[in-house]
Amino acid sequence: MFAVVLIVVAGAGCTTGSDTVVLKVAHNGSVEHPYQLGFEVFKEILERDTGGRVEVQIFENAQLGTEEEASLMVKLGALAGSAASAGGGLAPFAPEAELLNFPFIFRDLDHFYGVLDGATGERITAAIEQRLEAIVLGYWFSGVRNVWNSKHPVRTPDDFRGLKIRVMSSPVLVETFNTLGAQATPMSFGELYSGLEQGVVDGAETDHVDLLYERFHEVTNYVSYTGHMYLAAGFIFSRKLYDQLSPDIQQVVLKAGRESVAAQRLAMESMTTEALNELKEKGLEFFEVDRDLFRERVESVYRNNAESVGGIKVIEEITGSR
Repeated sequence: MFAVVLIVVAGAGCTTGSDTVVLKVAHNGSVEHPYQLGFEVFKEILERDTGGRVEVQIFENAQLGTEEEASLMVKLGALAGSAASAGGGLAPFAPEAELLNFPFIFRDLDHFYGVLDGATGERITAAIEQRLEAIVLGYWFSGVRNVWNSKHPVRTPDDFRGLKIRVMSSPVLVETFNTLGAQATPMSFGELYSGLEQGVVDGAETDHVDLLYERFHEVTNYVSYTGHMYLAAGFIFSRKLYDQLSPDIQQVVLKAGRESVAAQRLAMESMTTEALNELKEKGLEFFEVDRDLFRERVESVYRNNAESVGGIKVIEEITGSR
């Protein structure tokens, strides 16, 4: 049922007369999303540094499937690479990645990057690579998540009562929003806009970039600065397909992956500020909240899920004394 995505085309796009390797990569964002820029950097470096022996084809907007489906395709070797968020593309396969989905676990962006690029990130990477039979080329930044809905402002946890909030298919996120008092509703990203239009859900939690470029601002009104989650996305690459590449191309894949991380993170940071300003111009209402009220309400999520991510000590490595 999956299309073959590592194919050899004799002489195609190659000045040396050798075969061209075509690699397909996928993500669920629009062409304006920083995911697209990350893959374009990957494509540019890989095609340039291999002298045209590799062609990278990018499929945006979940054309090849949901995040979870794309991760499975990477595992099977039916897709070369994917941007797999910790909530939707990694957690269903590697419970260890759920550590990154705990609410309010990161203090700020520097803390977030430090965890991803440090020892904790390395342990999570090892689990992902084993379970998905993939290589994690690095971690992209998928934004700071805030809650928004079309019914009424959410200023305190009690305001969640009666709201159906779309979440990614992460058990930690589902429990988080149920504990806050909402009706957590797992739903694929591609179905969210129609779900909002049809009243299947009242709102969701995303970053500002998604709220703007996926046009969710057309079907919602109130945004609360909960900042409950810094979302990581692993750039995963199929081990099956990687092993079929020549050693010199393998090295370029690793290099291009590293360069894509730096470029994508910068793009996400810049576009977040720009998106927020544009959303305000479009008339959405934004509300500050006391994050301590929300953090206190979800303390049980930490206790209930500690064992699945390696124990409370693993969590405390990130949170410190908090």
